[in-house]
Order: sequence, then structure tokens, then C-alpha cells
Amino acid sequence: MEKQVKLMNQYVADLAVLNVKFHNLHWNVAGERFEQVHVYVEKLYDMLFENYDEVAERLKMIGEYPLASLRSYLEVTSVEEIDSKDYKTPEVYEILKEELTNLRALATEIRNLADDENDFGTVAMLEDQIGGYDKELYFISQALK
Repeated sequence: MEKQVKLMNQYVADLAVLNVKFHNLHWNVAGERFEQVHVYVEKLYDMLFENYDEVAERLKMIGEYPLASLRSYLEVTSVEEIDSKDYKTPEVYEILKEELTNLRALATEIRNLADDENDFGTVAMLEDQIGGYDKELYFISQALK
């Protein structure tokens, strides 16, 4: 279970850093369909925050401590930060697509480890989150056509 806990803490860190990154995109999106993308990114960072809280609480339920500082998040995250500048809507969608794809892959890896450990609470939680990522990735792929 040690590897699962390590990856769950990386997932917590990724979700926290992405919450900030998605706020950056929300505030700095520019161009066609500005309002639509602005509102959509807000929906996504709200979803990420819910997932962040849920995973941290799940770590507590299995007897572990979630990472809980910006320093610790930045030490383990795989997310690259971005500058504050204007981002055109297609660029925003591409960034969202890449980051949600990465989250989905990490959540799937943790889900599979949890299944091997008979940690069905974590499996169920992550299957729900993975389904959410699938839905948003579909929406983004449609927007990029």
C-alpha cells in the first residue's frame, strides 16, 4: 500500500497545483468564446477542488496523512506552472486536455493499485473521478474540432 499512498499524495499535490493553474486560465482566457471558456474553466477547477478534498479525506480514512502544504505539493507534483498572460481559447482547451489526460492516467494507476490491495473505497472514489475526466475530455475534444 506504500506505493498507493505515495501516488495518492502526488495526486493530491497535482490537484492542488492544477487548481491554481486552472484559475490562471480562467482569469486570463482571451478571444473567441471568452465567456463560455471562462465559465467552463471555473466548472473544472471546482471539480478539481472536490476531487482534491475527497482524496485527502480518503487518505485519512485509510490511516495516512495527506500532504497539506504548498511546499510539499511543489516537491511532488508533476504539473508545470504557467505564466500569467493572455491565453487564446484553443490554447486553453489544449492545456485542459493535457492536464485532465494526465490526471486520468494517475487516477487509473492508483485505482488499479487500490484494487490489488482490496481497497474498494478508493477504487469506487477513483472510478467516479475517472468517469468525470472522461466526460470533460469528451467535451474538450468536441470543442477542439
